[in-house]
Amino acid sequence: MAFPSSNAQAVTAAKPVDAAVAASNAAAASFAALLEKLDYLTEAEAEQVRLAYRYADQAHLGQLRSSGEPYITHPIAVAALCASWKLDAQALCAALLHDAMEDCGITKSDLVERFGTPVAELVDGLTKLDKLQFNTREENQAESFRKMLLAMARDVRVILIKLADRTHNMRTLSDMPRSKWRRISSETLEVYAPIAHRLGLNQTYRELQDLSFRHLHPWRYETLSKAVARSRNRSRDSVQKMQSDVDAAFVRMGLPARVSGREKTLYAIYQKMTEQHLSFAQVIDLYGFRVVVASVLDCYTALGVLHQAFKPVPGRFKDHIAIAKLNGYQSLHTTLVGPAGLNVEFQIRTEEMHIVAEAGVAAHWLYRARAASGEVGESAEPMDTQWLQSLLDIQNETRDAAEFWDHVKVDLFPDAVYVFTPRSQILALPRGATVVDFAYAIHSDVGDRTVGARINNEQVPLRTELRNGDVVEVMTAQGARPNPAWLGFVRTARARSKIRHYLKSLVQAESAGLGEKLLAQALRAEGIQQLPDAQEQSALWDRLLHATGSRSQTELLTDIGLGRRIAGIVAKRLAGLLAEGGQRPDAVLLSRERYAGHENLSQGAITVDGSESAPVQYATCCRPVPGDPVVGYLGRGEGLVVHHAQCGVAQRLQRKDAERFIAVDWADEPARLFDAGITVTVNNGKGVLARIASELSNSEADIVRMDMDDAMATTELRFVVAVRDLSHVEAVLRNLRRAPSVVRVWRVLPHAA
Repeated sequence: MAFPSSNAQAVTAAKPVDAAVAASNAAAASFAALLEKLDYLTEAEAEQVRLAYRYADQAHLGQLRSSGEPYITHPIAVAALCASWKLDAQALCAALLHDAMEDCGITKSDLVERFGTPVAELVDGLTKLDKLQFNTREENQAESFRKMLLAMARDVRVILIKLADRTHNMRTLSDMPRSKWRRISSETLEVYAPIAHRLGLNQTYRELQDLSFRHLHPWRYETLSKAVARSRNRSRDSVQKMQSDVDAAFVRMGLPARVSGREKTLYAIYQKMTEQHLSFAQVIDLYGFRVVVASVLDCYTALGVLHQAFKPVPGRFKDHIAIAKLNGYQSLHTTLVGPAGLNVEFQIRTEEMHIVAEAGVAAHWLYRARAASGEVGESAEPMDTQWLQSLLDIQNETRDAAEFWDHVKVDLFPDAVYVFTPRSQILALPRGATVVDFAYAIHSDVGDRTVGARINNEQVPLRTELRNGDVVEVMTAQGARPNPAWLGFVRTARARSKIRHYLKSLVQAESAGLGEKLLAQALRAEGIQQLPDAQEQSALWDRLLHATGSRSQTELLTDIGLGRRIAGIVAKRLAGLLAEGGQRPDAVLLSRERYAGHENLSQGAITVDGSESAPVQYATCCRPVPGDPVVGYLGRGEGLVVHHAQCGVAQRLQRKDAERFIAVDWADEPARLFDAGITVTVNNGKGVLARIASELSNSEADIVRMDMDDAMATTELRFVVAVRDLSHVEAVLRNLRRAPSVVRVWRVLPHAA
């Protein structure tokens, strides 16, 4: 998916002077048309917009679009779209200037000086990062969108201007080389249309989808367009009769209503055909009506009138007034059976709901303008921007641009379910959301400490998907922490980013602890009894950090714990710095540590018991258990990996990378069970597998995983079982050997060749 510059139209060299004069006149005429739409602004505000136009016109002088029109016609068209939403003067100025920084060499300070900080911030939020260098195109794309979305979260006018910009570029995309159609249309369909939908700008959402479809699949678009036109002609009489019957029904009831026809968009028809594998003839809900009435009570009255006049289709009624959609959309939906068996959807709403349904977050400015002119009786509250604010939370926990963009994409398709808290508060979550998503939607502390849940008073697993109308109760515990396995099923970006942030913090803290232990042991091998105190010898640590290029002591210790640095090398450098300060190594300690017990390994032994979590892993190639001779390998960025000393994989690594190995000893009391690999060859027969499983159970060895290979007379069963230690493994092997039908039993260890 590509991210072209915001001026999706190419800029070409200036024409001769006479042509430039004609172009200037054409641009002025276009701006005159824009001025006619600014009657909702004060004279001072309109003058500010006029100044922004003159500045942009001068900045873009000599630049042409691919169509041959003066480039200034594009900013004017973007501003005109913003004016249709009744955006304020600052937003209109930013719309006129939105390409000035990117294409004309104008700086942010220039804009601050001439138009003020708010306008400059809006333009800066719209300006991409083309001048910065990134390793890959994908990084550039992700970083550009991260910047734009964060600017949008701080000021929603940024995305309104951006969507107006993209809409005009899509309207004029046919003027561009055909080779660019797919790239720009795909980005619009995958990014900008979902953002418009997420923010409730349904009119813009539908237009962007249809324009993208038209340029991505021109032949399919044309074919479908002709099919819809033929269907429209065939159904015209039925649809007109239904509308006249509906109008008459409302007149009889004395209910004032504005009824207008609507047709499913071409892209929506195409999407339904492809997703449900339908032919065009099988798509039965092409037509619909919108009924606009005065009040919420009238909406339900109108619903009753329609259901009296026509039969409703069972299961097709939705009340989005009582429970609004995530993007603020409210309407009653019902599908009725019209003349000739034609299914027709009706959307019933008030005038205010209609404005929100079409303009989404832009409805705030439309309401304000209408209230000022007396068209509506009361000013509505601004749209709920909870999703926008959540972007800032995600950014605080996710500094990586690509990861940020992954989180945002999760929330761009909010097909919602509506659930209740035990106190009857309604929460809207994306379809597929689980109990954990619900917990994080309440509060991040609730999510972090979740241990169980009840849905409709029944105990359920945390991965349970929520359904409409569920009453969800979350159980928490003070010492509970997020589980990495939750990342496999959570649906919302908020939950995903919170869990990842916690796990990263946990890994860093545990890795720093392991790194401190490794450095202390490596320092003992240099004859120094203990690490110097960070506070008492801060100057020494500063010199060490400078020498190693680390920003902090925590970062240095974390790098050691994750295997990014070798503890022995850092210890030698630290010992050298201590020697410069007059501290000499202890000769007795030096001899004992270097030559007792672990001559072939670079650092002193570290004790493990299975409770170390992220920084310490137990190799799956050999599956060591307490009692086995073991060694530790500091993989680059992986932390400490514990191998069986006879493991062939470990022996090959040690020949190539000996300085990364350290000695490891088991603790006297292991903290958990460990996995061991066992293979059993059995004679084929009825009930053999059940007997082997029973024998493992009698030996108190839990089966973690099993697979098998069949031969003519025998079967090889491969188990991974959870055991306490080496003596437990040996007891399991002895019991299996005594079982009937068992030919051979052995523990799986990858020995060196």
